[in-house]
Parts: sequence; C-alpha cells; structure tokens
Amino acid sequence: MNYDALIIGAGPAGTSAATILAEYGHRVLIIEREKFPRYHIGESLIPFTFHALERLGMLPKMRTSNFVKKYSVTFVQNDGRRSQPFYFHTRYDKDTIAQTWQVVRSEFDLMMLDNAREKGAQIIEETTVTGLIHENGRVAGVRVKDANGVASEYRAPITLDCTGKEALTSNLNGWRMKDPYLNKIAVWTYYKGSKREPGMDEGATTVAFVPNKGWFWHIPQHDDMVSVGVVAEGKYLTRDGVKDPEAIFNREIQENEWIRDHLSAGTATGGYHVTSEYSRHSRHCASPGLLLVGDALCFLDPVFSSGVLLALKTGVMAGEEVHKGLLAGDLSPERFTDYGATIRLSIENMRKLVYAFYHPDFSFKDVVMKYPECGGEITDCLSGDVNKDFSNLWARISEFVPLPDDLPYGTPLLAA
Repeated sequence: MNYDALIIGAGPAGTSAATILAEYGHRVLIIEREKFPRYHIGESLIPFTFHALERLGMLPKMRTSNFVKKYSVTFVQNDGRRSQPFYFHTRYDKDTIAQTWQVVRSEFDLMMLDNAREKGAQIIEETTVTGLIHENGRVAGVRVKDANGVASEYRAPITLDCTGKEALTSNLNGWRMKDPYLNKIAVWTYYKGSKREPGMDEGATTVAFVPNKGWFWHIPQHDDMVSVGVVAEGKYLTRDGVKDPEAIFNREIQENEWIRDHLSAGTATGGYHVTSEYSRHSRHCASPGLLLVGDALCFLDPVFSSGVLLALKTGVMAGEEVHKGLLAGDLSPERFTDYGATIRLSIENMRKLVYAFYHPDFSFKDVVMKYPECGGEITDCLSGDVNKDFSNLWARISEFVPLPDDLPYGTPLLAA
C-alpha cells in the first residue's frame, strides 16, 4: 500500500509531523507499536511549546483539558531553602507563551494522536516495524507485523523515524552516538497527595538538589498526583551497593529537606521506574528516503524539560519540509540540510546550559550577580527560545565553567 509519507511512532514528534502533512492533504500513515493510551515519561512542558501547539491547532484542546497550568520553575537547595519562583510572565506574554502545562503523557499523547486523525492521518496501532525496505540506494518503505503476527509492507517516498529513545533507524544504521559527558540515571515514581505550593505556584516545576549535582523533579499533575524522580550519576545512586530502585529513591528523599517534607504528606503509588543513558545524538538527520525526528534524532538530559519541546518543534519542521519536498518532487537528503542545522542549534544551545548546570562550580546566581543582563538570556534558553545567538551568554558563563564544543552531528547523509 502506497502513501506520501510513513511515520514510525505516534509520540509527539510523529503526530506533529503527521498533523502538518495531513492538513496539507497528503496521504500519511502513522505506524505505532503500542495501543494508545500508553504510559510515557516526560511530563513538563516549557513555554516555547506554545508556537508548535498553536500551529497544530492544539491550544483549544489544551485550554479545556484537566492539565495543571504551569507558570514558573523553582530551585531548592539540599537544606530546603527554596528560590523565588522564576515566573515566565516576567519575560513573556502572560496569556500565551508564559503559561504552559504539566501533562499526563498518556492523555496528552492520545490528544495529539486524535488531533492528527482529525486532520486526516491514518493510524495503525499494535504494529511493529520489523525492517526497512531499501530500493535503489534509498529507503522505500517499511515491513511490519501486526498484533496477530501478520506481516505486510507499506511504501512511501519518505519515511519519518519518530521512534523516540528506541531510535530505530539510528541504531540500525550505526549512527547513534553517546554524549561525551551526559550519562545520568533516573529513578522515579508517583505520589498521591504530596504537598504543593499555594496559588499560582501550585503547578510549578521544582528542581530540588541532592549531593554530587544530583536533583529531584517534583511535577504536580491533576487528580492530586505528583510525578517525582531523582537524576544523578549511577555511581552516586548505587553507592554502598544499593541497586533496588525503591531503596535508592527512598534514600535520596532524605537528602533534600523540601522533598522529604512535601512527600511526607503523600503516598507512593504506581511502582518505581528506572532509565539510563539519557543523552544521545544521531550522526545524521536524513538519508535518501529517511528523516529522523524528535528523540530519534537527539535527546538531552531532562533537567530543563526540553524533550517535548524538541519533539514538537522537529515534528512541525519536518512536516513543513516534507510537504515542500513532495510539492517539488524532491525529497533528497540535501533538502533537509537547514532542518538539521536548525535543530542542532537548538540542541547545542540547550546542551551548553545543561553542561554548565552539572559542573560542580556552577551557579546561575553567580552568573547573574556578575552579569545581570544574562538573566534574561538564561530565561530564554530555559524556556525553549533556543534558536538565537547566545554567544554573549556562553562567553560570560565560560568565565565560571568550561562549556562543550558543538558536536558535528545531525547532518544529512547525502546519496552516493
């Protein structure tokens, strides 16, 4: 069966691209391994998701949802001292960019999938891609098996890999590259009835520090639930031979007074989850007949909640670029050179801030006290306004801690 585009994966990246393409009238098929709704981590949106959500027609749905509204981020020291909230409305319009959401991904991703379906995208669930079809030096489609084990093939002039952390084609092609430094482990669970801050701060994301530059996230959700997890180096979390996720989590609670106090009012529910090797990159963003989108292209450490932003942003950009290519009859890898460069700029800007954050000698406060004008630029980067010139900010931060060079990844693999 032939389509204009095949999309592997129905997460935010895949449904964003599908929505754009279907809206333009292209025949789009999303192939999803699981049955929605399904569980996923990555629940805190940042302000500059606004533009992608607006382009996708999702804002009315978000505004009438049960998702908790998020206006700020706050940081908490080990001894429980809490910073003043960083309110987004001090920098952006209060009624648009400055108000975002804390989502339950099973619900948000289903909303995104339904939105793509409403625009005309076709979806098949519980179907696993078993391989790529290669013809004449290019990807010409995919082989799949459905839930009953029935095999079939789908073809299109371009296939979009939106498989998230699995990074299907990056792994198949040997393109997956680890970040030289960012290799943390996370352990997380959910609490019902955890304490929250009053009023406008009820939906704030809290980053609460533990030793060795580790940190907790505390993300309020609807139905009185809170997502809470700890991120740190594996050797720190498993010190003294402790490897059980629940034991690790409960020990780290004692390392931050604010976390200990807030969770004392709640009840852990839903079990404990673990993941590792957060940060990774794909050497190439495209090859003949193939385009990588979202986490399949790159995923950064989650400390600044950039994952969904980059998924939405790449999904919208991919949809627009593929649409142009279909109209022009040109889907060569060269067409996606600007796409790759734009996304790499986003990633490298956020990556520099993440590296700085984890350096033992770094403090946002120190930078802003010496260079007050950097406060706004730091807020912009943390909020997802990442495609701009931050050279002044990086020069200032480099006086405090070393910053990484850009990685030479994400370029198209041109046809032989």
